[in-house]
Amino acid sequence: MAEPRNEDDPQDGQPHGDDDAADQDSGKDSPNGDDAGNDSSKRKRPGRKPLIIIGLVVVLLGIGAFVWWFATRNEEGTDDAYTDGNAITIAPKVSGYVTTLAINDNTYVHKGDLLLVIDKRDYQAQVDQAQAQLGLAQAQLNSAQVQLDIAKVQYPAQYAQAKAQIESAEANFKQAQAAYARQHAVDVRATSQQNIDTANAQQATAVANVDTARAQLKTAALVPQQIRQVEATVEERRQQVRQAEAQLEQAQLNLSWCEVRSPSDGWVTRRNVQYGSFLQAGVTLFSIVTPDVWVTANYKESQLDRMRPGDKVKIKVDAYPNLELHGHVDSVQLGSGSRFSAFPAENATGNFVKIVQRVPVKIVIDDGMPKDHPLGLGLSVEPTVYLRH
Repeated sequence: MAEPRNEDDPQDGQPHGDDDAADQDSGKDSPNGDDAGNDSSKRKRPGRKPLIIIGLVVVLLGIGAFVWWFATRNEEGTDDAYTDGNAITIAPKVSGYVTTLAINDNTYVHKGDLLLVIDKRDYQAQVDQAQAQLGLAQAQLNSAQVQLDIAKVQYPAQYAQAKAQIESAEANFKQAQAAYARQHAVDVRATSQQNIDTANAQQATAVANVDTARAQLKTAALVPQQIRQVEATVEERRQQVRQAEAQLEQAQLNLSWCEVRSPSDGWVTRRNVQYGSFLQAGVTLFSIVTPDVWVTANYKESQLDRMRPGDKVKIKVDAYPNLELHGHVDSVQLGSGSRFSAFPAENATGNFVKIVQRVPVKIVIDDGMPKDHPLGLGLSVEPTVYLRH
């Protein structure tokens, strides 16, 4: 018995009606039915050309990365760098009104140039007073030295005189003692009461004179002590002279400080003083930036392994794109920037998080500095160190 025919079965030799329509449509679009079939198969299969292009790009990138690594393997750069230099702060040592102002903003001055003058009259009066005090102290010293010369002669002479007086008093005492003995040894009828009283008085006077002479001798015997006392007075006067000389020197210094002069060559910056202003001692007036300029570069600690003093450096300045400076590594700071900050990190407290530290490196500029304009401080630069080790 024959099986029923399935209309959807492709093996019956009769294609589905929709397929016939699709084939007829495709045949209408293309004059060649075989070419249309080939194009359709090509669109379905991925091409090899994009893969080849991608492979070439990867190879070129790898070659470029290797060349870049090979060319820069001995270079260490950073953008955390800036120009640095000496900025001298100028402040007066004395107070007073500004009578002369010889500078302006950003002017160039030489070492020793007069910058400004403070009113000198008060300080000149102090100098005159100190000179008078010095003259008085010098006169007192001269007088004390004369007294010392006199004392060296006077006190030994007084000692000798006291010794002579005691000898005289003892002789008088012996004479009075003998008269006293005679008056009391004779018969009362052979003398008078007056003679006896006179002898008694003479004996008492002689005893008193001996005691007085002995006391004077004890005082006169202190000749070394008395001379040392006068010498101490001379030394006191000498120290007063030195004190007066110091006061005069201080007054002269104050007078000289009325003229503020430049301690170095450089440019005047941050000026905040005007003519006629009253200045207080120690208050900052302005700063002088010296011509010496170097670069402070804050390198990561991981970049310092092979960096040594003397390594050559190429420097680019952001403010002057066409300027290229050359220098060398001068020194590496013995400590990270955070260690010397106002508030160093306390890693021993709390939870520790490791952070890559930066260490300042001083780079000295050897050549390439512009001649027509100075290189200011604090400008952003990008140094590249060429490692030799």
